[in-house]
This record gives sequence, structure tokens and C-alpha cells, in this order.
Amino acid sequence: MPKDNQGVGVPDGAPAPLFVQATRGLCPRCGAPTLFAGVLRFADRCPACCLDFSAFNVGDGAAAFLTLGIGTIVTILGIVVELAWSPPWWVHVALWLPLTIASVMLTTRWTKAALAALEWRNGAGEGRIK
Repeated sequence: MPKDNQGVGVPDGAPAPLFVQATRGLCPRCGAPTLFAGVLRFADRCPACCLDFSAFNVGDGAAAFLTLGIGTIVTILGIVVELAWSPPWWVHVALWLPLTIASVMLTTRWTKAALAALEWRNGAGEGRIK
């Protein structure tokens, strides 16, 4: 059985590819669907392999990344619509505000799971001076 970056045995074939891990909310170590305890809240630990999820430091990184990325796309779309059709201001509000909010909310869970999986896979953590 191969060893993971923390010296614990991992079943053959685990972990799943990053896209699958993030989409299904899988534990980065064992692949059990136990990463989330709520819609966006990580569980304390994996009941299958006891990996401590509280050690993951995803923080606001997912939301900030998504807001900047989606904000750029929505801004470009807003400029294109304004230059092509010159609609009234309320059309922009009706189009872009719900699109931005829905896009960020729908992709935050996936992004948090992907960042946690990458953090575990790469052995990332806080820097410490020795």
C-alpha cells in the first residue's frame, strides 16, 4: 500500500483526480465523501481515515479568487453589452448582480474543496522558523 505525505497507508487508486475530489467533496487522503459537514463548512475530521480537516487553511482564498475572476468576466460582459446595445442602467443591475452572486455561490464549495485537496497533496502549511 503506498504512503501519503503524512506517512499513512493509502488504498491503491486513491486519491481521486482533483476535479472528482472537489466535485464530490472527497477526503483528500482516503476518498470518502466526508469533507463537508454543511454546505460550505468543512467537517472536523474524516470518520473513515481520521484526517484532521481543521488543519486546512483555505480561509477566504476561494471567495476572493472567485470574486476577482468572476468579477472580471462580468465586467467584460457588461462593457460589451453597454457598447453593443446601450441598455438603461437597471438592465445592467438586473443582469449582472444576480449572475455574479449566483456564480460565486455555486462555485465556492468546489473551489474550497479543490484548495483543501491541493493543500493536502502538496503538504502546504504555515511557515515555521527553525
